[in-house]
Amino acid sequence: MFHKKNTYIFTCLLLLLNTLVAQQQKSKQVKVLSFNILHGATTKGDFNLDVIANVIKKADADFVSLQEVDFKTNRAKKYDLATELGYRTKMTSVFGRAMYFDGGEYGEAILSKYTFLHTRNVALPYTKGNEPRAALEITTVLKSGDTISFIGTHLDHLKADTDRVSQAKVINKVFSKNIYPTILSGDLNDIPNSKAINILESFWEVSYNKSKPKLTFPSDNPKLKIDYVLFYPKQQWKVVKTETICDTIASDHCGYLVTLELK
Repeated sequence: MFHKKNTYIFTCLLLLLNTLVAQQQKSKQVKVLSFNILHGATTKGDFNLDVIANVIKKADADFVSLQEVDFKTNRAKKYDLATELGYRTKMTSVFGRAMYFDGGEYGEAILSKYTFLHTRNVALPYTKGNEPRAALEITTVLKSGDTISFIGTHLDHLKADTDRVSQAKVINKVFSKNIYPTILSGDLNDIPNSKAINILESFWEVSYNKSKPKLTFPSDNPKLKIDYVLFYPKQQWKVVKTETICDTIASDHCGYLVTLELK
């Protein structure tokens, strides 16, 4: 009888321990979405922010990097898109200007389920006459108590890769000094094995399958992978799942959704 009682107690403790371990692992998982929102216009040109917000809500990501974000421009009807989408998705938002444009500003945004310890917006190099670019970073604390940084960016889109290469080098230089585990997410406007992507991958670990990457552009019939999620340090993150969300109305890009686990 005594032996059976001890066995029962041991089994209960083991189940409790397994549950606690599973909960701890889950608390260290983060879902990241990279999504180019076509300055809110949708592919129909009807400026329907609810369509865009629904894609974000469906993804249920902890962190969202948004590209082609307008801040009170005339074409965006003077909306602050980051704040509007944060309101619609019930997420915290921050906007980072890359340039002044059309009576307002244009750049990147981040949406987050977590509040921010601090933020910074890093201007990236560009050739005179080309579009300025930036990398927007937030630092936050997960439910597990771990502090991480998350960066959203949008590299140059021109066929010549001069600016993309320069921008990739500066991203590596600036963010290699981070003291916390860091995720880099965005529309990098180049394909795997290109010069700019190889520069980034010399420092960052990738989340995609190199032999068969999930394609992200255009959303109606994806032929290219140009949207990415990368991370550092390589040994501190584990890729749990990757997927694309291709809504042909919300954007000309598919959303790229990645679940990562902090080891």
